[in-house]
This record gives sequence, structure tokens and C-alpha cells, in this order.
Amino acid sequence: MDVGDQLDLRIDDVAHGGVFVARHGAGEGERGRVVFVPDTLPGEEVRARLVDTSKKAFWRAEVVEVTRASPDRRPHVWRQADLATPPANRPGGADFGHIALDAQRALKRRVVEDALRRIGGAEREVTIVSAGTSAGTESPDATRWRTRVSLHVDDRGAVGPYAVRSHRVVTVTELPLATPEIEEAMSSLGRLQKGRVDLVQPADGRVRVIPRPEHGRRGPDQSPETREVVTERVGGRAFRVDAGGFWQVHRLAAATLTETVTQALRRSGAFDPDALHLDLYGGVGLFAAALGDLGGARTRTISVESDARATAHATENLAAWPATRAETGRVDRWLPRFAQGLSRSDADALARGTILLDPPRAGAGREVVDAVAGLAPAAVVYVACDPVALARDLRTFRDHGYDTARVEAIDLFPHSHHVEAVAVLTAEGTRG
Repeated sequence: MDVGDQLDLRIDDVAHGGVFVARHGAGEGERGRVVFVPDTLPGEEVRARLVDTSKKAFWRAEVVEVTRASPDRRPHVWRQADLATPPANRPGGADFGHIALDAQRALKRRVVEDALRRIGGAEREVTIVSAGTSAGTESPDATRWRTRVSLHVDDRGAVGPYAVRSHRVVTVTELPLATPEIEEAMSSLGRLQKGRVDLVQPADGRVRVIPRPEHGRRGPDQSPETREVVTERVGGRAFRVDAGGFWQVHRLAAATLTETVTQALRRSGAFDPDALHLDLYGGVGLFAAALGDLGGARTRTISVESDARATAHATENLAAWPATRAETGRVDRWLPRFAQGLSRSDADALARGTILLDPPRAGAGREVVDAVAGLAPAAVVYVACDPVALARDLRTFRDHGYDTARVEAIDLFPHSHHVEAVAVLTAEGTRG
């Protein structure tokens, strides 16, 4: 079959990446060819148009018509992203926006469990919860949560998100996942230079507009807008961070992750306030502060971050713990140097300590996992934004004798396929 041909398909399952799985030509004793289809749901029957038949293992298709809808299908939270809009004009970023919230979370849990089983090689209990703490809860429809939005600018100066599964800018009149203030700021942007523009709303409520035009140069953005220092708050604690630097995008994410990590460590019984701890990929010190709050003023933590400005902010943000320090370095290069210079007393303290990792989407990788396990900490906390990378790294940890009985998933990205997860690993295996 060729691109443009139409098929009648029954959707069987969900796959990592926000697409769903059907099989064409399946018969008795035959599984059929895998067809990946977005914008649908398990159990639905759809008419789909092939858009990519170049791979032997699978095809890709787009929905033309839903002929039998799932009871979990809902009107899309972003009207322009609905099936009624042609794919070329449909913005990306809300690929689960047509699914009831409870069903979204059940699908994300299934994706995490599948990754842990297929790639991690282990069946593990996975729980999933919405964002929220005692200090704040999500809106009933889980919209208006994004405090950071990155939009693209094409060579005509038009501003908007990319069309779904493309690099073509589409203009939009609403951003339902963003805060109302960010949506209003978008509407008054006008024409900009080709590149990108970030809209950032920190704790003070004022939206910062950060243009990032294409200049064909490498290196960090040194513009005044990017380097403006803003303040974020988690509970009663303030965190200094560059407006253009990294901070969680969900308005409740930082507090939710702090609470999740803290409670998981308390449950594990592995946290020793008198030990030495590491916070890897530490950013501006969010998790190092969580470890400090667990251990008190005497807590000794080393926070490691490759961005020098984030490290400088972390030094200020962690001033309440005199024995805690922030260092600039790439984690994969920093760890071998640290291990080589480790004194016997610090090695003993780290053997009673916790190493926390919050790597980028690609995960920590074997080199880092091997180095962390080689330091033999009492506990490892892994915060992940990609279930496949998490599963791969947890398998490597298990080869070193570190395992977990439970993975906690948190829906920090409602109406998209993305999901965060937290695992606490100990050398006691699944009892941890």
C-alpha cells in the first residue's frame, strides 16, 4: 500500500510517544503489520490515511474518521487541535487532549509499566497521581498549568506552535494549557524575528517575553531578557533562577516533586541526615533543598550542574545549609574526578547517603549509572521525564544490585503524552 491509501483499523493499545497501535492484515495466527495512529484511543475503530509506508516494521497513519468512538473520548481541550481541523493547521503539544483525564492517566501508567517490563526487564508496581500538594491543586479540567511556553517564529515573522508532527508554524488564538496571562501575552506579540520566543511567568505573576532570534551562533544565550533573575517559590522557600533558565513548567510541579521525593525517602527509611549526599543535574538546587529540609541545617549535599549561572543561583538558594555546596560540571565527567579524590571518611559518609539524579530526557546513561553505583550509596533517587530512559537506567542499576519495588508516576503534563516518574532504589532490592 502507498501513502494516501485509507484503511479501516481497530486500535489495540497505546505506545510511547503519544501514538496508538493498530494492526493491518491481522488474521488467525498472524499479527499483521503495526500501524501507528495518533488522535485516537484503544478500542476505537477508525478510518485512517497512510502518511508513511517507508519502514518495513511499521506504517504511520492519520485519522480521517472515527467510526466507533471510545466512551473515554471527549471534545478536545484545544479546539484548534481537534480532528475537525486539518492536520496541517493542527497545533502540537496536546496529543491527549481528546481523552478523559482518568483515562489519560491510566494510559500513561500503562506506558510506564510497559517500558519497565519490555526495556527494564521487570514487573514493577506503578502508581500515578495528578499534580498538587496541600498548598495547591490542579484545575478540574487540568488546563491553565503552563507557566513557561516556547513558541516558534517563521521567516515571515508569524508566531505560534509547530503544527502536529511538523516544523511548520501555525498561528493560534488560544493556549488553553498556559496560564491566562501567558495566553494574553501571546496575543500581543506581533511580528518577530525568525527563531523562537519564550513566555515565562514566575512567582511574581508578571510575564517575561524572551525573544530568541536565529543568529547562526553557538553557545548560551547572553541576552538581558534571558539572564534576568526571577524568583520562584516552593512552600515558604524562594529560589533564584534566570528567566531563561530551567524551571519546571507546571505551576505545581516543583512543589509536587519536592513532596514526592521527600515522602518516598521517608518511606524507604534510607535517608541518614549525618551522611554525605549528591544532587546530580541539580539545576538551581530544588532537590538539594529537599534533602536539606529532610536532614536539617547540618545536611551535607553536593549539587552538580553543568550550567554555571544555575550553579551560582544554587549557591545562594542553598545558603541555609552551610555544609552544602554547588559545583559546576558535566555529571559524566565530574563523577570520576570526584570518586578519585574521595577520602575514606567521605566515602563512608556517602555509603550512608543518598544520590539523587534528575537527568534530561535522554536519561543518565550507562556511564553515569555505573559511576553512581560504584560510589555505593545507601539509596538512589531517580527523577525521570521519559519512561524508556528510566526503564533502561533502572535495568543497569539492577545489574549493580540496586532495585525498587515501586515507581511513582506524576501527571505533570496533562493533555499531553508526557509523564514524570520518581523511583527510590536501595541495595536491599525490592524491599527498598
